[in-house]
Amino acid sequence: MSPAFRAMDVEPRDKGILLEPFVHQVGGHSCVLRFNETTLCKPLVPREHQFYETLPAEMRKFTPQYKGVVSVSFEEDEDRNLCLIAYPVKGDHGTVDSVDNSDCEPKSKLLRWTNKKHHVLETDKTSKDWVRQHRKEEKVKSHKLEEEFEWLKKSEVLYYSVEKKGNVSSQLKHYNPWSMKCHQQQLQRMKENAKHRNQYKFILLENLTSCYEVPCVLDLKMGTRQHGDDASEEKAANQIRKCQQSTSAVIGVRVCGMQVYQAGSGQLMFMNKYHGRKLSVQGFKEALFQFFHNGRYLRRELLGPVLRKLTELKGVLERQESYRFYSSSLLIIYDGKERAEVALDSDAEDLEDLSEESADESAGAYAYKPIGTSSVDVRMIDFAHTTCRLYGEDSVVHEGQDAGYIFGLQSLIDIVTEISEESGE
Repeated sequence: MSPAFRAMDVEPRDKGILLEPFVHQVGGHSCVLRFNETTLCKPLVPREHQFYETLPAEMRKFTPQYKGVVSVSFEEDEDRNLCLIAYPVKGDHGTVDSVDNSDCEPKSKLLRWTNKKHHVLETDKTSKDWVRQHRKEEKVKSHKLEEEFEWLKKSEVLYYSVEKKGNVSSQLKHYNPWSMKCHQQQLQRMKENAKHRNQYKFILLENLTSCYEVPCVLDLKMGTRQHGDDASEEKAANQIRKCQQSTSAVIGVRVCGMQVYQAGSGQLMFMNKYHGRKLSVQGFKEALFQFFHNGRYLRRELLGPVLRKLTELKGVLERQESYRFYSSSLLIIYDGKERAEVALDSDAEDLEDLSEESADESAGAYAYKPIGTSSVDVRMIDFAHTTCRLYGEDSVVHEGQDAGYIFGLQSLIDIVTEISEESGE
């Protein structure tokens, strides 16, 4: 545990930010929450915290940006709704105060904190009435989804039809079953411990999906070994069994979660880790193909950038001595929302009428390109079981490269290359 972390004490303040579920979490068991549009937070694990504070410079482009630490408490509002509230932490203001809170939605009895003047939000009667009515409406929606959610938790692959009218990205929050499950479990854990403990430290990380309108996310569990050096015999045996019964043992990688928007049918497809464990090597390849397919055609323009980034990451990890990224995941993210590229001789009326609906109907007449400047992203996440000799406290010290992780990267490179070649790239 780093000295900086030991020195951090919760600073008692009456201002906080309401945390919301991160709707694009497709894997993992630790709850990831939305702090604001560009920042997420997750429960602080000392080993992962230490990793982010000491990671090599050349690895930073392949990990989320670390933004500091907050204190999170479990609270009930005036209507007895369960909430998770983030507060600043003493000793970490240099990082936390630089986080932009401008997009945090106003919440009843909450204050937005920055390193400048503090602003009271929603103090007038009208705002309180609006908040109360809004929460009543949300409760009705929640009740309607409750039975469906119970079914969702038991399903491994799901397809949802998204209405073509309206903003697709705004509808995503109602559909992702894995993020709903993780958020519900986190609330339950904190509720059970509320009598004994009501202050938890969370780390702030870059929201890798914030630049995409409709994020398509693939969570891959990397390496041939998943258990950390500190795992109990039972835990180690359980993780070894999961690897042996999945593609992890054969190719060093398995599907841990997936979210894909299929523009052809207007559907969202979700795949969870339980289905990912059952896939054969051929099934894994088919799942990867499906991830890059939008329901009309393969997104071939993404394959080249993915291969380049995977190859670069492999080179970076081959230069790291002693690191072992046990149970770490690799995210591949791109935008499922596309815009039509109109021909140069199109008139103004064509441009005005062009919409998602008309584009779907005339798929053969237009070429499609992803929205945004960053077409695809590749990042490592989840370092709760990472070890390195630089940490100085581990009983087991490894030498050389993380061969299992690198093996998984090479397998991934080979399979994406096969998909690219078979599709005529």
